[in-house]
Amino acid sequence: MTKLLDGNMLATEIRSEISHTLEKEILNKNKRIPHLGIILTGNNRSSITYVNNKIKECKNIGIKYSLIHLPVNTLEKKLLEEIKKMNQNPYIDGFIVQFPLEKHINQDKVILTINPTKDVDGFHPENFGKMALDMKAFFPATALGILTILDKYKIKISGKHTVIIGRSKIVGRPISILMSRRNHPGNSTVTLTHSKTPNIEYYTKQADIIIVAVGKPGFLKGKMIKEGSIIIDVGINNYEKKILGDVDFDSVNGKASYLTPVPGGIGPMTRVMLLKNTLIAALNNR
Repeated sequence: MTKLLDGNMLATEIRSEISHTLEKEILNKNKRIPHLGIILTGNNRSSITYVNNKIKECKNIGIKYSLIHLPVNTLEKKLLEEIKKMNQNPYIDGFIVQFPLEKHINQDKVILTINPTKDVDGFHPENFGKMALDMKAFFPATALGILTILDKYKIKISGKHTVIIGRSKIVGRPISILMSRRNHPGNSTVTLTHSKTPNIEYYTKQADIIIVAVGKPGFLKGKMIKEGSIIIDVGINNYEKKILGDVDFDSVNGKASYLTPVPGGIGPMTRVMLLKNTLIAALNNR
């Protein structure tokens, strides 16, 4: 029988932990409430939904937020100016630029412009490099959410074979580093597969843990996994007015030992980890 890894329930628990730390370390000491900045460009419906959900999390936990929503076809120069304002604003503890960006904007330039000490998305090369070297840094929120859900459910990953499908900067590459690090949770043997990997099924059938982040609804089928494997579905796909993951839930359910549902799995964990990073940034700034 497959056990669902309930991200909603776990996110509620972590919200309580954040609120407790907020009260103990900030409110009871009459310090300034943590403040998250958000920069959104254009009118991508998915991005607007993600940002609204992040704002809702701020309200639930009691963290301040500021939203800068720039119109469609905003010049790259204007976006970089807004980032520099966030960098220089002493009342903004951490901030994010919502991706994806419009095609005329250089994403790498945007990431490099963000002050690493305020980079609560964990995308700046300084944070990414420190993460790869097992140094203290902001970890990307989705990767941190995956680690946390495995840890909280006491799923052993040390010595296990993890196959990751997808090599994005946001999920695939950072989680491959974190799953294999010499730390807890970690010490997994990692195989990173992607669109150019021939016969992905060969690898997934050997895997103890599979993390899927490819943006293709129902990509991972039950026939591609071995009995008792642990499946982490990072995909969020709008398909025929439904939200579907990258895993074919029906064919995997009953064969996997653990499975994250979509929605309600990694999504809420990603949002709450962003707020956890913001709290850490605020405590660092104090």
